Amino acid sequence: MSNLAPVAVALDAPDLDRALAWAKAAGPYVSTVKVGLEVFLRDGADAVSGAREASGGRDVFLDLKLHDIPNTVAGAVRSVARLAPTYLTVHASGGTAMIRAAADAAPEVNIVAVTVLTSMAEADLAAVGLAGPSIEAARRLAGLAVAAGARAIVCSPREVAAVRAEVGPGIVLITPGVRPAGAALGDQSRVATPERALADGADLLVIGRPITGAADVAEAARTIAAGLAAR
Repeated sequence: MSNLAPVAVALDAPDLDRALAWAKAAGPYVSTVKVGLEVFLRDGADAVSGAREASGGRDVFLDLKLHDIPNTVAGAVRSVARLAPTYLTVHASGGTAMIRAAADAAPEVNIVAVTVLTSMAEADLAAVGLAGPSIEAARRLAGLAVAAGARAIVCSPREVAAVRAEVGPGIVLITPGVRPAGAALGDQSRVATPERALADGADLLVIGRPITGAADVAEAARTIAAGLAAR
């Protein structure tokens, strides 16, 4: 699968048929398909199994961003572990005990800790009482999460170099907020191009609308993959 781009295409579709069509179109070019909260709550296990099959067996990134007391999160992780996602997200701000409970509940799943949402600007961090700036908040939360058993970290491309320096080479860094040059930012605040994110140390890029919003989803995925291969 080394010819596949290190991209998780976000299947944030209005219905399951559309999500699976996107997975099928992008599957030949990307390593991963991402099933988010909206799709999972609506379509459940069918979204995970369907996306895996439609994409040709790509990794599944189940992005639920779990955040609750440790016992509840552990139970939730066990509930979805039977779907065999490669990656499953929790919020790093849930703390050490919660992250450790998630990791212990499903050792075969890569627990991914989300640091600071890419929709948040510096003023948003201050408003919720999270000590910033964002680069320091992400670095601090990443270190805590890895110490608690997380095998991967989600951070914005603006923080990926600092997070890589904090956690070392053995942790998968996943970056949403990736936009090809000239693409609309949508609701993302802290963004970078795919090429910049990879150069700074990212392992997997989450890309949604630049692929799924294109008139030809397969061609958009192919173009992004080719650009990354040529960098």
